[in-house]
Amino acid sequence: MHNSTWPSDRLAEARAVIGDVAHHSDPLIRLACNILVQHGETEQEREDARILLVVINARQPTRAARRRDLDGRGAR
Repeated sequence: MHNSTWPSDRLAEARAVIGDVAHHSDPLIRLACNILVQHGETEQEREDARILLVVINARQPTRAARRRDLDGRGAR
């Protein structure tokens, strides 16, 4: 059975994640951004999601390097 509220429910969830990024994981933020990039209601919403996606993706190498350093596998 097809639920006609599915798209609006997913958009609402994506907006909630973006509205509280400090309390969500990067993978969940990426998913929310991708939903809004593809299905956001306005061009501004889609553009903001694209920008946040770039920011989230740009900080990933920093986190990976920090984990390596904390694990003792970093360059010495």
